[in-house]
Amino acid sequence: MKPLVYTLCAAALVATSPATAKWTTMPETVPVAVAKSEMTVVAGPGWNQNSTRPFPKGETWSIDGPLLNTIDFYAGIGAGESLAKERDKKRKPLPKFAVDMLPTDIAQLYEQTARIMLGTSEFSVDSIEPTTFLNRPGFKFSYHYTTPDEELTRNGEAQGVVTDKKLYLIAFNAAALYYFKTGLPSAHLVMASASLK
Repeated sequence: MKPLVYTLCAAALVATSPATAKWTTMPETVPVAVAKSEMTVVAGPGWNQNSTRPFPKGETWSIDGPLLNTIDFYAGIGAGESLAKERDKKRKPLPKFAVDMLPTDIAQLYEQTARIMLGTSEFSVDSIEPTTFLNRPGFKFSYHYTTPDEELTRNGEAQGVVTDKKLYLIAFNAAALYYFKTGLPSAHLVMASASLK
């Protein structure tokens, strides 16, 4: 996989330096802990892990390279914590998670974070519905967005749950043309395999 030159994806929500980004192929059949948390997933074929951590309690994987697709893990986000690292806390503070948030609130939390980190006004949540995640009643939402420096539309789907007063979320993002449709089944397998130790 080529080094990351510059990525703007809602999941990673930050740029990663090409000098520090290294990629490791994930084991296909063995559960692995993600984001240094108690959440484990089974990768299946093709996923590679980024060595850098673009947000405090998360990590990023990709199949075809981060400019084309990513799957991002947010694990154990507690009350008062943001999804990403603050860049400009004084002028553009990131929204914070609260344990009483509804699925619609969490989708909005994700959207607002992405808008700030990506510097874009072009981000829309398309649907929100219930699903099973971490073997618990959870939620999923789909969205699309573009960034100011490119015309490429990206689609995304996130699945998550609030349990033990913490937020666990997995989000798949990919170029809308070809890569989202072809990569989503693999992302769904990863999401379905998620469990807590």
